[in-house]
Amino acid sequence: MEYFAVRKIIHCDADCFFAAVEMRDDPSLRFRPIAVGGPVEQRGVISTCNYEARHYGVHSAMSSAMARKLCPDLIILPHRMDAYRAASLQMRHIFYDYTEMVEPLSLDEAFLDVSESEYCRGSATRIAETIRQRIFDEVKLTVSAGVAPNKFLAKVASDWNKPNGLCVVAPKDMDKFVQQLPVTKICGVGKAMAARLAEMNVKCCIDLQKFSIFELKQRFGQLGVRLYELCRGTDNREVNTARRRKSLSVEHTFPQDLLHINSCLNHMPELLQELAGRLRRLESDYLVVKIFVKMKFADFTTTTIERSGTELIVADFHQLCREAYVRQQAPVRLLGVGVRFVDLREDQPFYQLDLFG
Repeated sequence: MEYFAVRKIIHCDADCFFAAVEMRDDPSLRFRPIAVGGPVEQRGVISTCNYEARHYGVHSAMSSAMARKLCPDLIILPHRMDAYRAASLQMRHIFYDYTEMVEPLSLDEAFLDVSESEYCRGSATRIAETIRQRIFDEVKLTVSAGVAPNKFLAKVASDWNKPNGLCVVAPKDMDKFVQQLPVTKICGVGKAMAARLAEMNVKCCIDLQKFSIFELKQRFGQLGVRLYELCRGTDNREVNTARRRKSLSVEHTFPQDLLHINSCLNHMPELLQELAGRLRRLESDYLVVKIFVKMKFADFTTTTIERSGTELIVADFHQLCREAYVRQQAPVRLLGVGVRFVDLREDQPFYQLDLFG
């Protein structure tokens, strides 16, 4: 394996962030199953839940109705974005005490490149330990962290010993660590891709390493190249301190074409739940201003319908789906939903709305 060991990357991820803030501010909620999300009667979606709720099978991006069905005693709390932003800002100030190379991924998650940091005698492990302790002492929240020579392995490592854990992947241990990883740990490998890989007898990265880059690219296109690299622990991406996005979407290509509009509409709730989960991971300084539906037909022609909107309302996406479908009224192979943003860092006259209100 080719090492890029000069980099020392830390991935910090707060544990059940929204729910943790709620329990911090109201200690009576501790040890009780709680979630933060929209109300059941308004077809709300769960953003975050604590570990007590997860024991019942509750998870983020699940409908509030399903969560309550799994856990009848579940307490569903409304979002308090001001409190979450304040906690996020406190954590970010702590990150910047150790490096200027910080790439926030969301309110509760960030990459740090401490390769040039002189703190803790240049030890990335000690920096991570110090950051975690300071966040616990000053913000009263727990953070899990991963330390590795690149972003991919650092992110995987931060999830390894959750909650309130630390995992270090040293350069000498990269091969062994990567080989044992389930392929589902690779970004881009969802249920459908995992099923395709299982048909190739691939369950772990060591299984995927048996295939050449040419075989994987022939099977999966450009994603195959990425699979080839990541299953070997290779990731050359730098920590990007100016990373911004203009839109966010979720798409699904179906193994069999959807033959009727009702079939398309039936898949909307699942897509919107996934989109809501991804929206939760964004920083707070994005304002949703448009919603859209993308549809690709059996002949590979594509159409997109969008309109102004700030919330994920099922009825609105259903209407966009119907409008997209009537443009061709043909079998549908791909369906997508998404939102477009205004960047509040660049457009100061705007103000933040609650995405999940």
